[in-house]
Amino acid sequence: MQTVPELLATLPQVGKLVWIGLRPASRTPVQSVARAEILAGRGLVGDHRLSRTAGGKRQITLIQHEHLAAVASLTGRPEVDPGLLRRNLVVAGLNLLALKGRQFRVGNCLLEYSGPCEPCSRMEEVLGPGGYNAMRGHGGITAKILEGGLIQVGDEVKIHREDAEKLGSEKLPDSEK
Repeated sequence: MQTVPELLATLPQVGKLVWIGLRPASRTPVQSVARAEILAGRGLVGDHRLSRTAGGKRQITLIQHEHLAAVASLTGRPEVDPGLLRRNLVVAGLNLLALKGRQFRVGNCLLEYSGPCEPCSRMEEVLGPGGYNAMRGHGGITAKILEGGLIQVGDEVKIHREDAEKLGSEKLPDSEK
């Protein structure tokens, strides 16, 4: 039987980037794009927060695709457009909270978990009454960008190899050994 620390150190799943969003200006619609450039220590090129996030903890935001259905259900909607939630990346197939304290890759870019992405009062505006509370626990994560580059929809999202080796009990896919 595995211990809790051993379980916390095990992350064999590989996620997939399924959506990229750029916010050209505050309070304007999010633009869905198929690919984007990420600048190390800064953010996404074309996102209005690029100049404000340099060196900060919230250089890029990620939300779990599976949580979109939960938010939709909690707000009485058939579905939720990820653009309404104003996150940069939507990732499927990987529990983003399991990345806490870790470095991970989105395509060839290296990111580091920096905290939860808590909802703001704007969620009440865009999702309707109860929108803020529907997002609690489903807001995703924030990350720092350690190595930039180009990302595109379909890229893998996975724990960084060196981080996995440091944890010792990580089970990497055969392609990463």
